[in-house]
Amino acid sequence: MRYLPAIIIAVALVVAPAIFVGLSYLLSEEDFQGSAVDSGARIEIEMLRQQVEDLQNRMKAQEGEIAGLAAGIGRQSTLVPNADDEDAILRGTGPNEIIDAYAQVVLIADRLNVNRGLQVAGSRYLQEKLGRPRDTLSDDCQPMTNEALRSKLVLENVGPIRVQMLKPAADSLRRVFENVRRADPDLYARINTSGSLCVRRIRGTQSSLSTHSYGLALDLNIDGHLDNFTDGKTQLGLTILADFFHEEGWVWGAGFRREDSMHFEISRRQLDEWLSQGML
Repeated sequence: MRYLPAIIIAVALVVAPAIFVGLSYLLSEEDFQGSAVDSGARIEIEMLRQQVEDLQNRMKAQEGEIAGLAAGIGRQSTLVPNADDEDAILRGTGPNEIIDAYAQVVLIADRLNVNRGLQVAGSRYLQEKLGRPRDTLSDDCQPMTNEALRSKLVLENVGPIRVQMLKPAADSLRRVFENVRRADPDLYARINTSGSLCVRRIRGTQSSLSTHSYGLALDLNIDGHLDNFTDGKTQLGLTILADFFHEEGWVWGAGFRREDSMHFEISRRQLDEWLSQGML
């Protein structure tokens, strides 16, 4: 049994390149154009990526095991699964890897290009086109006092969540979520919001307005778990949702210089279209 760790490492070294090649092929063949994304394929790819990472971690652990044996430590391997966990899986009461994968945290691939040509409107452009939502601002959420904008505010259910936003944005969200519901009802059922309308300045500034101040942005999460800000990672379910939002002209905060992957806001292109149609 002394040689078991060495055998495991040898096998891992043979298998790992094949997994990497297969993963690279899948990623190169995958086409994420439009909202007709194959959620099952995305989940399988991320699970395969996770298996590669687990294999690397096990290899490192086994290298440490061998070093310990050589030094006379002889630690015992802990790779045998718990009997209770096996029983839960066999009975169907254990974790569901496919469903639970939506909340899995993954790296954001090609993060700075996720918005594929869509541009943020920005605080100055919003003020130029829509005015200020209120005269005085603070770091806390306050009511909107601009009467022209306030008259277009709605508080509505837009599928899995309830939002307070300008009406064109709420209508657009309803279309986004209906497309999600038809394509991926399991993901649809797990969508949560962390807020929409919030009239405040961008923290750390004196007068720059958050897009939330106009009711043109919202924050989303899966299963109520909030994303860690600026870590370059996000929940797998949000990467799938981003494709649906992009098709409707929404910008994903994952592509911001300071990554904020819970955040979705209307693009300048979409705002201009609504303005040209007299909707705002």
